[in-house]
Amino acid sequence: MSDTESNPPRPTGGTTEPTTSGAPAAPARPAAEAAPRPKIGDSRPAPPVPAGGSGAGGPSPTGGSSGGSSGGQPGTGQSRSSRRRRRRRGGGGGGGQSGQGGQNASGSQNQSGSGKSGQGKGGQGGQNRSKGGQSKGGQGKSGQGKGGERRSAPTPVEAVLSDDTPVELDDETLERRRGRQRKGRAIGRYQMNVHVGPDATHIAILEGRSLVEHFVSRPSDDVSQIHGNIYVGRVENVLPGMEAAFIDIATPKNAVLYRSDVQYDPDDIESKGGDQPRIEDVLKARQLIVCQVTKNPIAHKGARLTQEVSLPGRFVVLVPNSRTFGISKRLPDNERKRLRQILDKVKPERHGLIVRTAAENITADEIERDVARLARQWEQIEALAAEQQRPGLIYREPEMAVRIIREEFNSEYRSVLIDDRALFDDMHDYVAAVAPALVDRVQFFDPDTESLPMFERFHVTEQLVKALDRKVWLPSGGSLIIEHTEALTVIDVNTGRNVGSSSLEETVFRNNLEAAEEIARQLRLRDIGGIIVIDFVDMEVKENRDKVVKAFRDALSRDKTRTQVFNISELGLVEMTRKRIGEGLLESVADRCDHCDGRGLLLPDELVG
Repeated sequence: MSDTESNPPRPTGGTTEPTTSGAPAAPARPAAEAAPRPKIGDSRPAPPVPAGGSGAGGPSPTGGSSGGSSGGQPGTGQSRSSRRRRRRRGGGGGGGQSGQGGQNASGSQNQSGSGKSGQGKGGQGGQNRSKGGQSKGGQGKSGQGKGGERRSAPTPVEAVLSDDTPVELDDETLERRRGRQRKGRAIGRYQMNVHVGPDATHIAILEGRSLVEHFVSRPSDDVSQIHGNIYVGRVENVLPGMEAAFIDIATPKNAVLYRSDVQYDPDDIESKGGDQPRIEDVLKARQLIVCQVTKNPIAHKGARLTQEVSLPGRFVVLVPNSRTFGISKRLPDNERKRLRQILDKVKPERHGLIVRTAAENITADEIERDVARLARQWEQIEALAAEQQRPGLIYREPEMAVRIIREEFNSEYRSVLIDDRALFDDMHDYVAAVAPALVDRVQFFDPDTESLPMFERFHVTEQLVKALDRKVWLPSGGSLIIEHTEALTVIDVNTGRNVGSSSLEETVFRNNLEAAEEIARQLRLRDIGGIIVIDFVDMEVKENRDKVVKAFRDALSRDKTRTQVFNISELGLVEMTRKRIGEGLLESVADRCDHCDGRGLLLPDELVG
């Protein structure tokens, strides 16, 4: 985000896959021998793996457990661990304890078929203990080696959103925070619609009647949408030539940690000339480190990590073991001065703080509570990390709907409509605790009594379909063509049916102003990130070119994702970057074409055989 706020999905740990009867078992990742975990930046390698590792069952990527070489069919079923996670995917596995599968991370019971696997001595499969119910594996003996009992994966720390007792505010403060109203109804620029479907949760943000942002979360995203999660990772290999290291965090793909994101203790690591030391001097193979995901895995690329961990709250972001100290630049100077005086009193001794935009007009008591809650949460994460001897998840960000409300919801929103009763109850309680003046704006949209589904009533579905098209029409008849490539996104601006009424320069200038506003909206709506090149229609007057760039920057100022826009080049192109966190809208709802592999072209039969 542009004001240094951090955002924010959750994986399930696991490293082995269940196998069907008669198929060879996938080898389990070896666990490190029990020993004190090295501290962040320690150059000591982790202890070697003892010879003769077991074939015990371990946690599977879906949250259940699987035997080392189970003969049973993998279990299936739905799981329920809490109201906020009631649609998380349940996973079952094969050989568990003397023919029973290990416990999964959810609430339902899963049955798998019977079958025998290769039996070693010791005869017990692994158990993965977490919250919720059990899954029964295939009947028969597990394939564990002698004396190789697999440790269960720990239950990660869950984000604590608010205190049990909200801060009491006087009537005057509540009235001031409610913002503008007309005839008892809130007046705001934005509206948030939350639709919970059987397979996914969709969140649409409307500015007026226009859809400006859309988020989607599915149970299958647990491994790919992991931004903000904290892991204990194991260094797999260090690449000095790339100034990076690949880290095993118990996800399908190893993550990458660059030198600029590495933390180290100057007392332990010597560097030449006071510069940051080389990455191979800080990290060693098989070393265990604490790290946080800053970018989701995309396509063939793994997640990106940092060792500078941050915990976002409603009003502040806690940066453990850091001297970071900052206040959102979106706040006015007098408010920044007031908040700085509060921070001087509540700032933890060992940790840094970043004040968020939501802290405007917030009392010292509310900020102090937010800081104390995050500090307690970090203590729990540290304690869990100290016990870890292998890669695994130790802190999970809350579900998407909670994150969006935590990051976005303020007095600029006239309403938040939720069409699921359980999620509405959770969000209503959360807002009542952290923003009581706005709790009446969180409303339940009952799909059983309304004449139309929520997304149809507010024309969200219609606008989503248009957002998937490569061509976008402008109000005056011009158009945009949006093309995605592996390296960058290209946007071409055309006048189309816009013939104007005066001079060519004036027609082109007005067309480009419309395009600048619409491009800013499309970048947010489609969640386009990375390098973006815009080909505006050529303008002869330099003053007009400067006005178009300024209008484009002003339109982007409402986008909380960090952007950087450069001036028009000699070729008439505007180059910009937008921070990429995860997949864009198109990738999240569409699959690559099986016939052309995404090229959009079909070759003649005589050429392809």
